Amino acid sequence: MAIVDRVRELVTPIIEAESVDLYDVEHNGGVLRVLVDTDGGIGIDDIKRISRAVSRRLDEADPMPGRYTLEVSSPGLERSLRTPDHFRCAVGENIKVKTMPTLDGARRLNGTLLSADDGGFDLQTDEGQCRLRYEEVSKARTVFVWGPAPKPGGGRPADSPNSSRDSSPDTREVPAS
Repeated sequence: MAIVDRVRELVTPIIEAESVDLYDVEHNGGVLRVLVDTDGGIGIDDIKRISRAVSRRLDEADPMPGRYTLEVSSPGLERSLRTPDHFRCAVGENIKVKTMPTLDGARRLNGTLLSADDGGFDLQTDEGQCRLRYEEVSKARTVFVWGPAPKPGGGRPADSPNSSRDSSPDTREVPAS
């Protein structure tokens, strides 16, 4: 059994007991990353609590030889897409895709993820719609789209007689990921 699969098996009960989702487990060199999330986003206190519990469990089971650094965190606003479930959860979002060198055509694609199933996904780009199989993708991630940028110059001064600026505070809603 691969290290990532063994770690996933060990930490899943802990994550589920905290009523959060295990987004992914990554092992790169000496870093073991456990990514957790929940619908409303996850807080730092949740991360601390989960990190302590995961660390204790991994110390008990010792699934990895040698030293490593454990990181428990949120996948963030721009998330790596590695599994069919990741792609399914990101349907409707903007994504960036880098294809394998063996695939003909553009290697870097940006667009809206239209659908995803066990075999692959459909992407709407500026050039049209395309279907990619997961094995044709070397990297994919969501792209967080910020609201429109303010116009340069900032408009008219607030005390100008022709000013149409509102004196209420600027509030923007940022969609949860």
